[in-house]
Amino acid sequence: MFVASIGNPSPAYANTLHSAGHTVLNLLRTWLVTPPFAKSRPHAGGLVSASQDYILWQSPSLMNVSGKPVAAAWRTFLSSLSSPEDKHAARLIVVHDELELPIGKIRVKSGGSARGHNGLKSVMGALPGGIDFTRVGIGIGRCTSRESKDVAAYVLRKMTTQELDAMEDVAGQAYSEWEHAMDYKNHKDRDSTGGI
Repeated sequence: MFVASIGNPSPAYANTLHSAGHTVLNLLRTWLVTPPFAKSRPHAGGLVSASQDYILWQSPSLMNVSGKPVAAAWRTFLSSLSSPEDKHAARLIVVHDELELPIGKIRVKSGGSARGHNGLKSVMGALPGGIDFTRVGIGIGRCTSRESKDVAAYVLRKMTTQELDAMEDVAGQAYSEWEHAMDYKNHKDRDSTGGI
């Protein structure tokens, strides 16, 4: 399973609301006891933490141009798999911030539109057609103003201590939700190929 977070790069944007995906992936890495993140040139220069079951990857780019590095890292991951069965079973999960959800909530879905999220638009535009990836939206709430400059200031601010605490709970929720989503997908794959 390849789990990619998109956001803006650290250290300048560490723990900002717009980089909530990176924050949650950092927490998951600790929770899953995978190795520390390290830069990987083959994975588009992103930060990688790999275990037997997961590759956690953080995009090195700004949010709105996440697509090319995600696609390149995904290709590298697929090329590392030895059998056609492993390649078929490979799953891509993209973790991102979600303005339309309050802090502490998550949304897991596959397919559908980017709903105005520029990072997701970039990813969807860069991946080859037909790739069905799972999206994990991390709620960051919405500022009261709809003015673009106010929204930008809001998403680029650092999280408060309370918001960071909420992300701890979100990391556990995200893991449970995507495990459930992957189990469901694998079940559908087995059904569609005539497996048990």
